Amino acid sequence: MFGAIGKFTARRRRWVVVAAVVFTLFAGVWGTGVFGSFTGGAGFDDPSSESVTADKVLAGPLGRASNDVIVLYEDRNRTVDDPGFADAVRGALASVPRAGIERLDSYWAPGAQDKDTYVSKDRHQTYATVQFTSDDDQQQVKALTAIKDDFKAEGLTVRFGGVAAMTEQVNSLTGSDIARAETLSIPVLLLLLVLIFRSAVAALLPLAVGTFVALGSFVVLRVLTMFTEISSTVINVITILGLGLAIDYALFLVNRFREELQAGADVDTAVHRATATAGRTVAFSGLAVAISFAGLALFPSRFLSSMGYAAVAVVAFAVVGSLTLLPALLRYTGHRVDKWRIPLPGGRRPAKPETQGRWYRTAHAVMRKPLLSTLAIVAVLVGLGAPLLGVNWARPGDWVLPSTADAKVVSKRLATDFTTNPGQIMTAVVRFDSAAAPHHAELDVYAGKLRSVDGVSAAATTAVNGDDARISLRYTPGPMSAAARDMVHEIRALSPPGGSKVLVTGMPASRVDITDMIGTRMPWMALFVAVVSFLVLFLAFGSVLLPLKSVILNLLSLLAAFGAIKWIFQDGHLSGLFGFDPVGAVDADFPVLVIAIAFGLAMDYEVFLLSRVREEWEVGGDPIESMALGIQRTAKIITSAALLLVVVVGGFMTSSILFLQMIGVGLVIAVIVDATIVRGLLVPATMALLGKAAWWTPAPLARWWSRYGFRETPEQRTAAPAAVPATPAARSAR
Repeated sequence: MFGAIGKFTARRRRWVVVAAVVFTLFAGVWGTGVFGSFTGGAGFDDPSSESVTADKVLAGPLGRASNDVIVLYEDRNRTVDDPGFADAVRGALASVPRAGIERLDSYWAPGAQDKDTYVSKDRHQTYATVQFTSDDDQQQVKALTAIKDDFKAEGLTVRFGGVAAMTEQVNSLTGSDIARAETLSIPVLLLLLVLIFRSAVAALLPLAVGTFVALGSFVVLRVLTMFTEISSTVINVITILGLGLAIDYALFLVNRFREELQAGADVDTAVHRATATAGRTVAFSGLAVAISFAGLALFPSRFLSSMGYAAVAVVAFAVVGSLTLLPALLRYTGHRVDKWRIPLPGGRRPAKPETQGRWYRTAHAVMRKPLLSTLAIVAVLVGLGAPLLGVNWARPGDWVLPSTADAKVVSKRLATDFTTNPGQIMTAVVRFDSAAAPHHAELDVYAGKLRSVDGVSAAATTAVNGDDARISLRYTPGPMSAAARDMVHEIRALSPPGGSKVLVTGMPASRVDITDMIGTRMPWMALFVAVVSFLVLFLAFGSVLLPLKSVILNLLSLLAAFGAIKWIFQDGHLSGLFGFDPVGAVDADFPVLVIAIAFGLAMDYEVFLLSRVREEWEVGGDPIESMALGIQRTAKIITSAALLLVVVVGGFMTSSILFLQMIGVGLVIAVIVDATIVRGLLVPATMALLGKAAWWTPAPLARWWSRYGFRETPEQRTAAPAAVPATPAARSAR
């Protein structure tokens, strides 16, 4: 099937290339409009959680009591008692349009809050609080953007904090960070491709396909926004993922095409064989990556589920682009694929025999004592993952911003320079079976219980409407701290007023709900990805032990990455190198995304490696030698693919947004560990332990696979399966 695709696209190469160029131009014009098509906001919360349910009640007649924006005014020389300071602030606040604003409070119009709480201890700072009529984060960002300049006061430093300001600043910084990452990575990618292929023409082919897929991803995402709400944060990860995968897949195909030409095949035959073999690997690899992302649909949060939908679509597009455009380009280039060779040191040195290769010798070294090698490597990976035991999961907040960002500065100033932090508000929604007004005494008793909880500094009934009442709480611990988590659990454990149900919301409560949701759904996602990946690998190789081994080894490489992330970002090691302020927590969305991406990429390399090992096994029947030759023949390309992917996703490591930094560092570590320690050492050791049993499958499944499974070359399939093969002859009979 894959060979036929290669033949067709090569034969119709002119139409394929023209269509690709037209589509790329279209993507650059229409597809980039996706940036204005996201209507789903960030979408980190679980729609069925207690905190979101409370927010929905508060969006009704009961009303919210929150500070969406906190505008901080500062003058190091004057105090708020100085007429110049006071007049400047009052004039600015008076000029702010009130459309879309529910409440605007300040020292001069304090509302329900004591006026002295609006002034810093040294009286050189004051703040105003804004509550918008809309509770949608993106609508709040639009409203803030429209009135932001109106808050400026001459002669004063003005900073914007609060959730709406934090969201606006994250959106702004993310766009500039992605642009900077691409500016840095593209030249490095081109240089590495030239070094890997030692030919400018061969190097440009993966980059051309990668550009086609990256721009095409915008079209895919924009089409998706027509049918479902997509989180505004998806674009940051998906476009870079599409570029990385497309370059990876093109690398596999171009490398195999060159091998076929060097073996004496004509151009048409080389295209056919490359797509029949490496194209099959690309298809199964893409299927494995897509399956990993499909597991994200099990999560109810819009951020994760829409990431899953978008990623599956983009991965499918990357596979289709690689299997159609690239064969056409290869047919055009033909033997010119090696044109414009780059003279590098050692380029004319005769190649060593494969049996003298570094990876061949390394594989034999670990396979001489496979049990000892396996135990030692597993111990190292488990040790790297050990720090994960003390992880403190959090949700995105102003802590993801750089230390100089307004929202983060405002948050720190409010915590240290003022007696009350207006951003640290929680709400308890009390829902009675009948009118709430007669229950004032019970509400006061319940508010007293809330004030007795560790971390709660104030609690009072602030609104009653129909059957519902609103109790506003102020709290003192950091919203992502372990103390805040314990506070939420203690609040929710309190007995509610008689005949009522209490719903608690606010940043700490939302954090608890998100981490609980992820912790509950994560095992199901892992099971789904493992089972479906097992089935895909069985279809590819006809073995029941190989897929099981692959899943376990991939999880070990992920464990090492997770441990490193906790050690770096929660504990603060290397914070100076990466330029962030440790918050003592790790974003709970991080492991879900890294599992989805890194597990799929690990399967990508596994399929590529085992495909070559299987070729050798079917020819020679020696499990040790086939493993050594397979790894020698794939090590360079897997290492190159991993290196290129590290450059692509490594751009996230330069981000000023801590969440993106975590993804970048986590993926880089996972890819490096998988491509070196796992693929180069642990896989040979475990394959030597399994021996011929690695290819074992029960006879009924062997017969089924012989008929329906996917071999490298479809024409080699025979219809007469035998019992489980133990020799090459037996395998060929199957």
